[in-house]
Parts: sequence; C-alpha cells; structure tokens
Amino acid sequence: MRIDAILLRELRLPLVKPFQTSFGTTTERRILLVELRGEGLVGWGECVAGEHPFFSDETIDTAWLVIQSELGPMLASAEPEHGGKCPGIFRQVRGHRMAKAALENAVWDLEAQMKGIPLASLLGGTREVIDCGVSIGIQPNMHEQLAAVETEVNAGYQRIKLKCKPGWDVKMLEAVRDRWPAIMLSVDANSAYRLNDADHIVGFDQFDLLMIEQPLWSDDFYFHSMLQKRLNTPICLDESIRNRRDALAAIEMESCRIINIKCGRVGGFSEAIAVHNAAQERGVPVWCGGMLETGIGRAHNIALSSLDNFTLPGDVSASKRYWKEDIIEPEVTVSPEGQIAVPETPGRGFEVRTDLIEKLTVRKEEIRAMAIA
Repeated sequence: MRIDAILLRELRLPLVKPFQTSFGTTTERRILLVELRGEGLVGWGECVAGEHPFFSDETIDTAWLVIQSELGPMLASAEPEHGGKCPGIFRQVRGHRMAKAALENAVWDLEAQMKGIPLASLLGGTREVIDCGVSIGIQPNMHEQLAAVETEVNAGYQRIKLKCKPGWDVKMLEAVRDRWPAIMLSVDANSAYRLNDADHIVGFDQFDLLMIEQPLWSDDFYFHSMLQKRLNTPICLDESIRNRRDALAAIEMESCRIINIKCGRVGGFSEAIAVHNAAQERGVPVWCGGMLETGIGRAHNIALSSLDNFTLPGDVSASKRYWKEDIIEPEVTVSPEGQIAVPETPGRGFEVRTDLIEKLTVRKEEIRAMAIA
C-alpha cells in the first residue's frame, strides 16, 4: 500500500449538551482526525484522546506531537501491506495507543476501500445489525436525570448506562429502578471509588444491574478481583484493559466478567480484535465503548461491533445525541428497536463531509515519509 500523504487536522465541535462524568464536564470536543491519502483513495482515522489527561495519560496535544514527530513518518515510510502490519511498524514507540489507533484505523479504512469490501467484513465481522445502548452523563439534579433516562428509553436503546460517583449513585439508582424496574441498566464509575468503598458498592447488587464498569483504579486487576468476589453484579473493566495481555490477566485473576473494548484505548483494530478473540475463547462477553467520537470514529465502532463476541449492547449511539451536525453523511441513526445497520458498502460505509471538515479545521499539518533508522 503506497501512502502519498498523511494530513493531521484539529476540529472544534460543541456538544449538543454538556456531558458530565466523575472526571468533570465536557462541553466542546477538540477532535484530531487523520486523513490518509494513498492509491488514489482516502482513509480516515480519529484519535479519541481527550483535552486533558484524565481518562488516559494521552491528550490530543500529546497525540498530535507523537504522530507528527514519530508515528506519522514511520507509517509514511513503511508502505504497509495491510492494517495488521501497523503494530509492528510502531513497535519502537512505547504507549501512545490512541495516537497509534488513529493511524492504524485509517489504514484499515483505506484497505477496505482498495479491496472493495465493507470495513466490517475486513475486520471479520458477521453481524448485519448491532444492538445499541446509550451512556447518560451525571445530571444536575434527579428530575433531569430521570428525564434523560426517559428520553433514551423512549428512543429504543436496549441498555441504559448511567455515570456515577460517590454521592451520586444509590439514591439515583433507586429513583431510576423505581421508575423502570425492567430495563437493562448498568453504571460506569470511571475509577471514582476505592476499596474502602466496597461495602457501599456491594449495595449496588440490589438494583439488578448488567454490570458495574471500572469502579476502582484505572490500572488495577488485583483489587477489582477482591471486589468481584464480594459482588453478584459483574464488574466490567474498561481503562484497565490496554491490550490482549491485560485481558488475559484480568480474566485469569477473575477481576471482571465483562470487558469493554474501545478501539482507541487498546491501540487500534489489530489489538481490539486480539482482545475480542481472547475474551471469546474464555467465554467472556465484550461490548464496544464510546469516547464522544464524531461520525468517523463512530463508523469504526460500528464495524468493530459486528464481530461475533460483541454480544452486549455497546455505546454506539446516534450522531444527533452529541452533534448538531456530524461530519459524515448519512449521519448514524438508531432504529426504534435500538439497532444500527452495519454498512454494506466498501470502506467505513459513510461519506466524509470534507467541506464541513475544512470549515471546522483550526489547524492542520502534512506529514511526509522519512527514513527510519
């Protein structure tokens, strides 16, 4: 695969409404896009790193720097045979998984177009539709929390995930369960609790939750294993799972019973597939998490979610929940049954609105090939 140019772009996109987690509140996203030109086609990737090193130690600025100075020139010089070669190309660079994923996923996108097949098929996906859940941020008060849940239940989402933190958990769950006793419900703490909160967390068992996502430290398996032994509710690990080795360790230690796979968090499609396969071989279900992506990252999540072991509804929701105007067409929509159809056209299956991207771009840079010692 000949790569003619790699263009980095930063966009600024305001969210339709603020999104609050235990980390804080996001009102606008700085988006880093990779435009990969080669073989007369264009592949697109999106870096999911945030503005601050809260969810991850990466940020959009660190990703921009490492792509510009290291990863981009490596890829431009390599002429990869296919997307699965990217981890080897990037092996000299430790960490920076979100930066790597932005480039690797663009290669997979370009490869699918070159072969004239859907990206989902290239990844090994088999599903024609994917089941969708939705993530609801922490609301200013209980009235608005219940209103937000009602909106998404009425929209047909199959699983409702509620962000929680100490002081915003049990009473909130009591109110939601009292109103909707039968919906599929989960919570996500983003590492907001500590092991001395274990007695409190065990109380979550009363709410018949699908899972409790990442309650403890972001780099921990041992204490999650201790907590899981006390819980009937499955723990789902998110931030702790950086690669296949982490998934194997977490499963072996019984630190979780479910794994959230975020393509950007693990470094791209290659590692995401490896985590998926490791979990599937051991009977552990997985689902696809979201990172407030634009339609480009959302399209990649749809393709990934078409793999066999994505048996739980993911956070791949409709464009309109986050953006007044998305940068793809058609925008991602969710059916009244809470499903998204997996595109059957070559590549990612959604056209990129280059005119809108150009309008929203606040900085860009072209990367050229260079010799790597």
